[in-house]
Amino acid sequence: MVKTASTMLPLGSTAPDFALPDVNGHVVSLSDFRDAPALLVVFMCNHCPFVKHVADELARLGQDYQARGVGFVGINPNDVDNYPDDSPEQMRHEVALRGYTFPYLYDATQEVAKAYRAACTPDFFLFDRDRKLVYRGQLDESRPNSGIPVTGRDLRAALEAVLAGQPVAAEQRPSIGCNIKWRAGGEPDYFDPRGIG
Repeated sequence: MVKTASTMLPLGSTAPDFALPDVNGHVVSLSDFRDAPALLVVFMCNHCPFVKHVADELARLGQDYQARGVGFVGINPNDVDNYPDDSPEQMRHEVALRGYTFPYLYDATQEVAKAYRAACTPDFFLFDRDRKLVYRGQLDESRPNSGIPVTGRDLRAALEAVLAGQPVAAEQRPSIGCNIKWRAGGEPDYFDPRGIG
């Protein structure tokens, strides 16, 4: 397991477009969320211990904020040839197991992950109504085996600020997770196979 940190895409970046299939084969695109007051894009997968650690909170986040109109989408960009636990079929099982209410999409070409400069799972990108990036950081301070409870505090604070029309705190700590499993030869220029130790 290689620990990797978010690239911390510059705040103010515009949300890159996407059109990807969900676990039922229905294509979901950025434009589907055009009326949402905020959009949260989470790069995630099934097998990563960091995602498993926060999966129940991801389900709660989806339920809590979709009910308030927030667009919420999970995207799995991993190489499923080498990591079959992340296959679309396994994604269907994961949705049922976790109770995810948000679309869980499969980025087969990995091009969407590269457009977002996503680096790890989980990697969070929160955009405001104008689809400008206002938060890209950790869910909270908890990590696997840290003994710190998973609360979603940092991300929830950012979501609350956006919904209240308030600025999101500028001090943001990067998300930490497993590196995205890039296809051999297709790694982006920002990929560091050494991770962060």
